[in-house]
Formats: sequence, structure tokens, C-alpha cells
Amino acid sequence: MAHLHITSWVIAFALVGLVTTFARSGNDKGAKISHMILRADYLLILYSGGSLFASYANYGGLIIFKVLVGLWTIAAMEMACVKYKKKKPAAIWWTQLVVAGAIAIILGFGFLGAGILPAK
Repeated sequence: MAHLHITSWVIAFALVGLVTTFARSGNDKGAKISHMILRADYLLILYSGGSLFASYANYGGLIIFKVLVGLWTIAAMEMACVKYKKKKPAAIWWTQLVVAGAIAIILGFGFLGAGILPAK
């Protein structure tokens, strides 16, 4: 399930780039289609993340914090795309996306499961 989760959020980050690229170039139809695919990808992220949450129940508060940061990342992705497509100020959402995404990746790879950081 971890592979599905990682693949889903990598695709989500790529789709955020695609949505903004289409919106910047004025291709509203392409931006709308890629944004809908991104929203479908959110469902995969939530499904696989929920499954991982169930398997990491012994981590206590850390896994709950990771879930909240993951939801924050999804909300920041969605709001950044929506604001960018509407040509409204989105800098705060892009900042939140970078911060929340970095925290989620550090928690996921570094502190949960078979992370890449050395054990203490």
C-alpha cells in the first residue's frame, strides 16, 4: 500500500504543475481536465493513506499528526490550483503547500515505518 500512496502523491505534485502550466498558457480546458484528474488522485491518496494509517496505529500521536499534515497538503494543493486558475493571489497557498509537503515527506520517510533516516 505504501507504493500506491507514494505513487499517488508524486502524480499529484506532477498534476499540480500541469494544472498551473495549462492555466498559465491560457488552455482553460486542459487546466480543467488535469484539475479533475488531480481531484480523482486525491481519492487514491486518501484511500492509501487511510490504509497506511490503520497499519501504523502503534505510532500514536505521530501518525495522527502525519494524517493532519497530509490533509493540510491536499487542501493547499487544491487551493493553490483554484486560486491560480482564477488569477487571484495564491502565494500563501503555494507557501503552505511547500511547508506542509516537506513536513509530510519528512514524517513519512524519516519517522514512520521503514524510513530512510537512521534509527535512534
